[in-house]
Amino acid sequence: MQASTSGQPLAQQIQGRPLATHRPRLVLRARQLRKSFGGIRAVSDMSITLREGSITGLIGPNGAGKSTLFHLLSGVIVPDAGHVELFGVDVTALPPHERARRGLVRSFQLAREFGALTVLENLLLAPQAQCGERLLPLFFRPARVTAEERQVYARAREVLDLARLTPLRNEYAVNLSGGQKKLLELGRALMTGCPVILLDEPGAGVNPALMGLLTDMIRRLNSEFRKTFLIIEHDMDLVARLCDPVIVMTDGRHLAEGSFETVRKDPEVIRAYLGGGAVADV
Repeated sequence: MQASTSGQPLAQQIQGRPLATHRPRLVLRARQLRKSFGGIRAVSDMSITLREGSITGLIGPNGAGKSTLFHLLSGVIVPDAGHVELFGVDVTALPPHERARRGLVRSFQLAREFGALTVLENLLLAPQAQCGERLLPLFFRPARVTAEERQVYARAREVLDLARLTPLRNEYAVNLSGGQKKLLELGRALMTGCPVILLDEPGAGVNPALMGLLTDMIRRLNSEFRKTFLIIEHDMDLVARLCDPVIVMTDGRHLAEGSFETVRKDPEVIRAYLGGGAVADV
């Protein structure tokens, strides 16, 4: 289990390892996942691997099983069969908060902010296992609680700057636009310190200006802070600019994988999107 870095400044979370000459290590592996709802099999023998430092796109037609796969990877639901490993440890039976403690956090297609809290309060709430959350340290280790609170606050200010949300720090989250809520959700994921982040349609409902900011933020988190991403997205321009490799799902199963240019020319991918045809605009 990895030590939590949720209270450290952003700069201290950079992994600091020299660039490896060998292939990056596996951070997430799912093998032969299956999940059915009634008589409908949503995910069928689906396997996926994420390598450290990658931005992997997950695409496919509506109903392909992408969101169900996210639920399985993050622990929202339990598979009928198959296994999920995080940093080489089997986490198949663990709930979402336990997977977060081990380094994986996710967003949802519809942002789930705490609307009655301010933007800053949403960020301050995100780090896990804060000392001040327990009763005894408040009485017997108040200096430690105060020091940790200062660290978390300093870190939240850095995240506000990174997400360009500083002018909105005292705004109630319910009043944010759809794009601002997506930035806040990504900021909360960053506050947890988790190195693996699953994003479910970050571009949905986001205007072009904020989409550019969100894309730049993902790139920076990946390049500077070594965050590994798996992204469900229907905006193919965004996938083409941001993701490599790209995994295609259809009918709950793995269909194709490779660079965006490779998968968009794959006849099976064209058939899945268009039901046959000469060219796929994917």
